[in-house]
Amino acid sequence: MKVYNSTLPHCLCIADLGCSSGTNSLLVLTEIIDTIELARNRLGHPSLEYQVALNDLTGNDFNTIFKSLPALYEKLKKEKGENFGPCFISGLPGSFIGRLFPCKTIHFVHSSYSVHWLSQKDFSVFLKSRYDELVPGGHMVMTMLGNKSEDPFSRDFCTLMELLAKSLKDLVSKGLIEEAKVDSFNLPLYAPRLEELRTIIERDGLFDLEKLEIFDVNWDPNDDNHNEGFMFDNISSARNAVRCVRAVTESMFVHQFGEAIIDNLYQRYTEIIAEHLSKENAREKSKYVSLLISMKRK
Repeated sequence: MKVYNSTLPHCLCIADLGCSSGTNSLLVLTEIIDTIELARNRLGHPSLEYQVALNDLTGNDFNTIFKSLPALYEKLKKEKGENFGPCFISGLPGSFIGRLFPCKTIHFVHSSYSVHWLSQKDFSVFLKSRYDELVPGGHMVMTMLGNKSEDPFSRDFCTLMELLAKSLKDLVSKGLIEEAKVDSFNLPLYAPRLEELRTIIERDGLFDLEKLEIFDVNWDPNDDNHNEGFMFDNISSARNAVRCVRAVTESMFVHQFGEAIIDNLYQRYTEIIAEHLSKENAREKSKYVSLLISMKRK
């Protein structure tokens, strides 16, 4: 809403970096549009056009997203009325480490659990690229994995990955995966500390940091302590946790080990997590650390 109030564009340009292709790919976009439309109607401003770019790597299944767009357009038209839009949504394959858009053309950048694939050096390049692409006063909001400890291998975020590694080793013992392929596999995941991000953002001086928060997230996104009536079941929670991990890791495992072992891998992973969650106090410890960053282009 801030970016709309400060820029009042005729066409608001939004970029979602690391959009993936699951059922949640368009969820954040609809929430952004809902928020802006509430502000526009309250201010009595004329209808606003939306241009949205959904970005992910070239291997992403953009066709699945495109097939869901007619239903989304119909839903938005029904909910917002004839005074809404139009809304133009497109896919943009490519790495977001570097430039994706022309200079000063984007009003709002969003990214959910994608930026932690960048190293510290890459993050500075990422910030410079987004600075070039955002209009003055444009905003960027990101959620990413984080770490509370100075030890990058602390259990703040590594337990899920350790259990995944155990699943791979089990498949090696069954002769389904070559041990050499497991030994040569590298998961390029970097979870920074809050202070580390703050230092980089303030050092580069390209953005005003408006919010930087750290919070814990359950492995099972449905296991919400505020959700009354939720009955914890370690097997169901394991399945939910694995769905989240699989959404962001499957393509890498397919590339390294082939598609034939994928279902076996995540089935074994589900069994191992369920066993872990069955232990005393495991539910209280089955959380990972996340960071929320909101900043404005200078």
